[in-house]
Amino acid sequence: MTLQYQLKAGNYHLYDLSTPASKVTGQHRLKLTTDTVAIAFDASTGVLHEHGNPARIHSWATTARRRLRAAGSLASANDIVVVSGPLPVDEINKCLRVTGYCRRMFTQLATLPHGKRLARQAPC
Repeated sequence: MTLQYQLKAGNYHLYDLSTPASKVTGQHRLKLTTDTVAIAFDASTGVLHEHGNPARIHSWATTARRRLRAAGSLASANDIVVVSGPLPVDEINKCLRVTGYCRRMFTQLATLPHGKRLARQAPC
């Protein structure tokens, strides 16, 4: 499954590009619409675990950490990082496409622009 986020009308839309585009709208199947996006990944490797609605991702991370700690994997539990907010769409999509890119994005997080303002600044 090939997934891609797009910013439309101030919301993040997640499309499944592996589905055929609609003959009427030309759009692929819409999987998710959300105000902000959250990404859960391993800080040490940058491997992506989950992405989507922040409430769901934070809940997933809390449960995963609890289970890892119960299993005695304290280091693995502490390695899970969740980043959420209005992130740039191109950075989110790179995290989906490139294995380990989340780690690089995390190191540059302080310098990344506000994700929703980028669309408004586009030249007319």
